Formats: sequence, C-alpha cells, structure tokens
Amino acid sequence: MAVLAATTGSALSAPAAAEGEAPPGQVDFPTHCPAPQEAGLPPADGPTTARITVDDPAPQVGDTVTVTYQVLRTPAVNPVGGELPADVLTPTGRILLAGAQNGEVTVVGAKRNDPVPAGAALPAVTMTGTFTVTAPGETTLAPGGYTLHTGHLLDLDTTCTADVAAPAPVSARLTATELPTANLRSVFLGTAQGRPGDRVEVTAAGFPPGAAVTVAGRAGAAETADRVSATADERGTALVELPVTDRATTAVIAYEGAAWSSRQGSGPAAYTVVDAAPPPSSVGRKVTATVEPGVLGMTQTGQDITLGAVPYGDGGAAPGRIGTVTVTDARGGPAGWSLTGKVTDFTGPGGIRIPGASLSWTPRCVAAPGSISTCTPGSAGVVGPEGALLASTPDAPLAGGTFTIDATVTLRVPPYTPPGAYTAVLTLTLS
Repeated sequence: MAVLAATTGSALSAPAAAEGEAPPGQVDFPTHCPAPQEAGLPPADGPTTARITVDDPAPQVGDTVTVTYQVLRTPAVNPVGGELPADVLTPTGRILLAGAQNGEVTVVGAKRNDPVPAGAALPAVTMTGTFTVTAPGETTLAPGGYTLHTGHLLDLDTTCTADVAAPAPVSARLTATELPTANLRSVFLGTAQGRPGDRVEVTAAGFPPGAAVTVAGRAGAAETADRVSATADERGTALVELPVTDRATTAVIAYEGAAWSSRQGSGPAAYTVVDAAPPPSSVGRKVTATVEPGVLGMTQTGQDITLGAVPYGDGGAAPGRIGTVTVTDARGGPAGWSLTGKVTDFTGPGGIRIPGASLSWTPRCVAAPGSISTCTPGSAGVVGPEGALLASTPDAPLAGGTFTIDATVTLRVPPYTPPGAYTAVLTLTLS
C-alpha cells in the first residue's frame, strides 16, 4: 500500500480566446429576465448567447466531469440606479443533461466583474460545476436558466429563464464508456507438490459470494481429470481438498461457469506430481537432483507518493509516479501472474473528498534480461476503488523471471477545491 497526496495552491488566469473567433458550441436562445421588484425596471427580453464546455468529452462511468457555462451576452441590465461597482456580481446557473444521463448540474461563478454603467447590460460571466458520470453512451448538455446576483446597496437577483416553447439548443456532448473491472480471482495451494493420489488443500479467493466454483488440475492449456466443486462463502472464498491422481497435472485453477475463462477464472498455481521412487537395482542406482520451486513476490521502492500541486480555482491534473515495483517469479511452473491496484477516495481538510475515480495511471513494465516470460503493462485509464490492472505475464509451458513495473499517475482536481493536502491509500495486489 502507498499513501498518495495532492495539494491545491494559488489561482492562475486562463489564456484568452482569439479575437473574432466563434468558439465551438456557442448557442443563442430566447430568455425572459424580469428586473428585481426593488429596481422598478421593466423586464428585459432577448437572446442569451452561451457556451458550455467539458474537461473530458470521453469519460468512463464513475468519472467526475467538470463543466463550464459561459454567458457571453445577456439581455439583463444593471438593476441599481447608478453605476454598479466592480466585483459585486455573483452568477449561478443550471446545465440540463439529456440522453444517456438525465438531470441538472448546478454551476457557480466567482464574484468578478468590471464596473457597469447605469442602465447598461450586465457583463459576461463564467460558471463551473461538476457531476459524476452514471451511464454509458452519449449525454447532451444544454444551457438552462441563470441568476445574476448583485450585492451593492441592496442584494438584488435578476433571474433569466429560457422560453419553454423554444429551449436552448445543445451546446456540448460527451460519450461515456463502461469502467473495466479487474479479475481478482486467485488460488493458493497448501503444498506445491505431492505423490499421485495426494489430496491438496486449495483456497480459491476473490469470487462472488455464493458462486459455484470448480477447482481443477491443468496440464499446459488443457484441464486434466482432477476436479472438485465448491460454493464460495460470504467472503467469496472456497476451501477444498483436491485429489490429484493425474500424473499430467502441472497446475491448479479455479473458475465459475462451464469452463475456465480469463474473466471468470483464476491464474494457475503450479503443482508437481512426484512419482514414487523405483525399487533398488543390482545393476545401478537412480540419481535424482531436484530444482526446488520458489515463490512469487514483489518489492516496492519507497512508501508514500507525493503528487504535484495544482492551482486553487483552476484545478487540473496533479501528476506523479507510484515508484518502482519489482516482481520476482521463481515458482518454475506454467502460471503467469497479474498485479492490480485500487485506490480509496482522497480526503482533505474538513473531510472534503476527491473521488478515487479521479486518479488515472499509465503503466509500464520491463522484463529483466534472461527472464522467460514477457511482461504486459495494463491499459492506461482510471484506477479508482474498483481496481485496475497494472501489469501481467501470460501462462506458458514454463514461466518466470524478474520484472520492473512503474506507472505515471494523474489526479484530476476540480476547480475551487479548498486548499490543503488530500490523501488516499493505493493498494497493489499480486496474484
């Protein structure tokens, strides 16, 4: 396990758009903006020009997406009798979701404006918010109503609503994909060798509670005649004794369903059937040398992981590395291995959380010279509390070696996350 930490800091301003260039997704829609009763002004009707953007147009289910709602032009006017001073205007609004995911996202802007002359239109505003992706497929985002609050002399709200008969058109789209789940099924043997007919204690773990589990012998990619069935307990574990009578058995596997598969089966655990010694011979004696199987293990450089700081207000990506992990496979059997990781939510000051699904990684894996197996890094993507594959080696007639694994990690920190240190726990599991 490793502790990850990210820190928020001071704000940075964003670059300006090119002059005269209409941003993609800019839309116009009719709005009705009644003036506050205290202002004594008639309502303002007219088009609102707006634009919505998302920080990730292709998220996975469970990701947190940051949305930005810009009101570039509004028919609403200064509601006070004189000039409106700088930095007294606070905007709030709604973004309407439709398609794969329905609902509303509340967005809020900073109290930041230039002075507004009496009777002039209120200035452009920018509002941001976040939402969690809950369904795969395309979701559309359209601007909804917004409120412009002025805090000078009196607290006044100018609320602009869209015409029900002519709602705002779609301004942005995103397409979400399902979050891949890691296969955490595994088997552990009480002993790695025995004589024909010996009963081997087998622990099959990581299965759904109540699942029907088959524990079987394997020779290469084919199953042998050795087989026993069990039911996983409430912890997803099945404890069985497997009689190994087939001399061809070189490994033990466990799986759900009618046959082993990479999605519902464990990796093989090496097992050797040792024949009984032959009777003494008057001509000569048999000399046997045994290469003892070793173990599968891992070590990691360092302990805690510190991510880069991100600016308060803008948020963004906090980068880092998990540190070098060395996996040594000295079992001498046909079984490959897999290394998975999962991360808790990040907890900061006052119990504020950043979801663990906001952490993604890009793994890499290198086999040391002389290693028999090849090492495959997991796919780049979200780690999250459900877990993801960091690296693996395939099953083979003979497997083994030493492997160096690392990954760059990035934590997406939402804008205006309160400053401070945010920590989570990253757990790596080798099976």
